[in-house]
Amino acid sequence: MMRMHINGSDPGMLRLFHLDLPPEAIERFATQAGTGEYPLKYALGATHLRPAFVDVVNIRDLEGMPLSEYLVSAYQVTGDDFRQMQPQIDALKGHVVALSAQAFDHVSQDLAIAAPLRWVGTFPEEQARPRGPDPRSAPAQLARPAAPHAAPRNRRAMYVTLIAIALLVVLVAGTLMQIS
Repeated sequence: MMRMHINGSDPGMLRLFHLDLPPEAIERFATQAGTGEYPLKYALGATHLRPAFVDVVNIRDLEGMPLSEYLVSAYQVTGDDFRQMQPQIDALKGHVVALSAQAFDHVSQDLAIAAPLRWVGTFPEEQARPRGPDPRSAPAQLARPAAPHAAPRNRRAMYVTLIAIALLVVLVAGTLMQIS
């Protein structure tokens, strides 16, 4: 069993876990049941876990995209530790669980991580750059941190979302036509 402290006020950390279960057991383990049973939460030893922010990734579904590239695209993961661990991350097989700070509901808690989870690493996420023009006054320029480079976006996720919206529009239109 591994212990880990989650700082609820630290918004920009991604925690990556390898999930050692057969494929047919993944959904049951990673989904909160209507009765409140939540095996993933129990294996983490978490007091708060928001299912909407739990990302269970079947590495095979990435269709050749390295897992490290997915993490950069989906979470804008950065840092020297991440770059050094890319070969180990990309060598993982099966399923992984990616948990951003939002998954822990911004609540400080102590985790007691147990099987079938194995902690892979904790990596900083690139912080979003505020929108709007850069400040022009000299004091504002000195106070503003250097702008990070934009990370590539996950285009496949965007296309899937657009297709889902289009299908939803078609279904709603068809339903309305049947009603009238």
